[in-house]
Amino acid sequence: MSPQLIAPTVAVHDSFLAAMEEFRADGAEQVPYSNLARELSAWASRWPTAAGFAEYVDMVGGTPDEERPDGVVPRTTRWWVADGSYLGRVTFRHRLTDELLHYGGHIGYAVRPGARRRGHATAMLRAALPIARHELGIDPVLVTCDHTNTGSRRVIEACGGIFEDQRGERLRYWIHAPATAAGQ
Repeated sequence: MSPQLIAPTVAVHDSFLAAMEEFRADGAEQVPYSNLARELSAWASRWPTAAGFAEYVDMVGGTPDEERPDGVVPRTTRWWVADGSYLGRVTFRHRLTDELLHYGGHIGYAVRPGARRRGHATAMLRAALPIARHELGIDPVLVTCDHTNTGSRRVIEACGGIFEDQRGERLRYWIHAPATAAGQ
């Protein structure tokens, strides 16, 4: 089966754990401002248990409009899964704070290190754009990447990203989502 963006699920527990170990070995915990780094720090000790993983899945798959601390915007997370195996994730930020406008953007994505360089990031971002527009009402979408991340720049540009500017070490791109939902 082709990879798909799906709601977080406990069904991929084992492959998720393996992916998090790959991210950890790749230095993901050291990336500033990264949701993945924060989650590795906060959840890694709870993920191995069925109950802890279920709690995490409920948290990341939770209702985007539920009450949040000041400065935390509503988010929706989808996981990139093929044949029951976790390959990566996309996080949609429903609106932009000043920090997200300069640094994070509307969409963040990560492909597990063992699945990189196979087109997953491009396919994942392409699949995310109709969700952003049609399900979440986000268009255009701001996507950012580090100025040294050539692979991510290529992904964003392949998905229609139009370069706006560089702020600090971040490159900022705007992408208009397709007018029709995928498969229509």
